[in-house]
Amino acid sequence: MHMEARKYVWEGAIPLQIHLHESEVTTLPPPPPALILAPRIGYLPLLVGLIKPYFGSSLPPGVDTIWFEYKGLPLKWYTPTGVLFDLLCAEPERPWNLTVHFRGYPVHVLIPCEGEDSVKWSFINSLKEAAYIINGNCKNVMNMSQSDQVELWRSVMNVAGNLEAYLRVSSKLKLITVEDDYTVKLNSSSKSQQGTGETDFAGQVKTGRIPVRLYVWSVSEDFDDLEDAPDIDCWDKISFINRPVEVHTEEGKCFTLRDAIKTLLPEYFTDKPLFSDESPKLEDEEMNLSSEDAGSNKNTEVEEILYEHVTRNAEIKLVRIQGIEPKLEIPFSWVVNNLMNPDYFLYMCICVRVPEVNTV
Repeated sequence: MHMEARKYVWEGAIPLQIHLHESEVTTLPPPPPALILAPRIGYLPLLVGLIKPYFGSSLPPGVDTIWFEYKGLPLKWYTPTGVLFDLLCAEPERPWNLTVHFRGYPVHVLIPCEGEDSVKWSFINSLKEAAYIINGNCKNVMNMSQSDQVELWRSVMNVAGNLEAYLRVSSKLKLITVEDDYTVKLNSSSKSQQGTGETDFAGQVKTGRIPVRLYVWSVSEDFDDLEDAPDIDCWDKISFINRPVEVHTEEGKCFTLRDAIKTLLPEYFTDKPLFSDESPKLEDEEMNLSSEDAGSNKNTEVEEILYEHVTRNAEIKLVRIQGIEPKLEIPFSWVVNNLMNPDYFLYMCICVRVPEVNTV
């Protein structure tokens, strides 16, 4: 089941309908949109070899600086295509309608991209970062032979994805992940697990640091259907959290996806009461505030209490990983081992409803 799930992830693709921006069309009639299947684990700039010949005869003269947008939002080229889709399409749009530009690169929003070389550089650096989180160093990635590095990159950039080639090369990096909890229950049901230590292949003692990239989209509006979710029209609305999850599995307990999210977003999950018996209630603080206290520390404390109250009453509306909306009770080890990206990061998209607070 393990390899079958990974194979599904590697073969995952998103149907794209790519339109050339009207300001760059120089022919009549304008070219029809290009229809492309984009690998989830791939990157938009890697599609240029298919897109540029299609639109080439319609472009104005000048130097190509290719970039993509969705509903006016420039898309970050170093983020995997599947992650962009999961994040920006709460209600999946198929085909996903994107606009391609060959001019006017938005340098105020996107860092420069020099084509495939920039994407490869970004991928290798991400792999180094993941290796450092997992092993405490990135020597194995730094010491990769040139041929292995080329083969690894080709296995990722290939339109169809080549899982066998990827596994053959990536296994040399010795980036051990956590043992699947299902496997542990089968293999060690009669054995007790004691102490803590690094993950081993037997899976009897498991701890680990899992590289996670979390995209949190906060909304104030409530909605029941994903099609009613507000659009993301600015990257400032997204909180990007690059943080490892420390996995500690105890005997008889399963470290779940919910546990991982609690670790990543502790402000949204707390078992502590908002107010202790010894501390004054929010209503009392508001009643005791005078006009002279308006700019005082006490007013600041009230605002902090209000903020804490809001975050503790936040509601997770959506968790999406590799296009899947898993139940929060699923073992986190299964999620990591089956849904991580080729750079060894687990990308998670989360929509959180945070009620608005009025401190006036």
